[in-house]
Amino acid sequence: MNWSQLSLGQMTEPERPITYGVVKPGPEDPDRGVFFVRGGDIREGKIALDCLRTITQDYSRPYARTVLRGGELLISLVGNPGEVAIAPESLAGANIARQAGLIALRPDFDSRYVMYYLKSPAGRAGLFERTQGAVQQVINLAALKTVKINLPDLPVQQRIAAILSAYDDLIENNRRRIALLEDAARQLYKEWFVRFRFPGHEHVTLIDGVPEGWERLPLGAVLTLQRGFDLPLSNRNEGSVPVYGSTGIVGFHDAAKVDAPMLITGRSGSLGQVCIVSVPCWPLNTALWVREFKRTTAWFAYFLLSEMGLEKFNGGASVPTLDRKVAHAALVILPSAQLLETFDEAAQQSFELIDNLTKQNHQLAKARDLLLPRLMSGTISV
Repeated sequence: MNWSQLSLGQMTEPERPITYGVVKPGPEDPDRGVFFVRGGDIREGKIALDCLRTITQDYSRPYARTVLRGGELLISLVGNPGEVAIAPESLAGANIARQAGLIALRPDFDSRYVMYYLKSPAGRAGLFERTQGAVQQVINLAALKTVKINLPDLPVQQRIAAILSAYDDLIENNRRRIALLEDAARQLYKEWFVRFRFPGHEHVTLIDGVPEGWERLPLGAVLTLQRGFDLPLSNRNEGSVPVYGSTGIVGFHDAAKVDAPMLITGRSGSLGQVCIVSVPCWPLNTALWVREFKRTTAWFAYFLLSEMGLEKFNGGASVPTLDRKVAHAALVILPSAQLLETFDEAAQQSFELIDNLTKQNHQLAKARDLLLPRLMSGTISV
């Protein structure tokens, strides 16, 4: 194996050394400003384009070295340190935040290869070898420049990147299909139960704004939200059961507390996001789960809760906390049993497809992650 080794600092364009971006972003300017990539916008090898804020040209101009051209590596330095992605061409002209690092590689290196190397065990070890910060890990910029990268010849870099990208492309395609399936079910929910354009609506009379045969009920008469369960990190065992907090999956365990299908939402900290879970799971005490579906099923209740805006039931002073009593008292509209059954059949089909695609993505990611260290070490020849 004839591979060389260089530091990231040695691999960058001379006029664009590794650096961070705008320290004080100032106000937003959605009309004439530029997009602004923060550390938290770098997730799972992608830039969350739909979450980007903007800054004014005046605030961006002094940081000309970090104005993006497209193709640079961006790495999160704080918050979720080590997350890395390639800036797409569509972000040309955008800038980055103090919490993000810019790595503008010379053209004789493959950016995708280096991105995957930084995700490998060897790359992660290099990134976190000299992390700073007592409360949270912080990747120091000076240390980032010294991270060593194992480098085969450029054609080999490109072949390795192509192999790993094939897995990520399939995962991304499945994610798009998942988003389309959920959006189709959500639009059907809105069409029938928000706009009241359900099958046969032309022949149904509205009484006090509610279709005849439907009911206006407190949420607590439809379902029961229950606080989750304690599970300290020290008590968790290796397993495949997802552990849910207020923002989604936060780990895994070898035992479940609730059966599927299940709805979970935030109780403390982050409010409003609703997750539908198709496998037995463990909701933590920072989350709420549906203990009882009294008058509905998980499929209808998922959209019902998602569209309610649960964050408005915040009863916490310093930490946002969902007040279950207030949420249970909120009035919701429950359709006729026949229409609910018809909707559930359609929604369940969509979520079964979503579940299958999610399982495919899990297997694809597992296969990619098994290949990654072997390809990066040269154990597997390409």
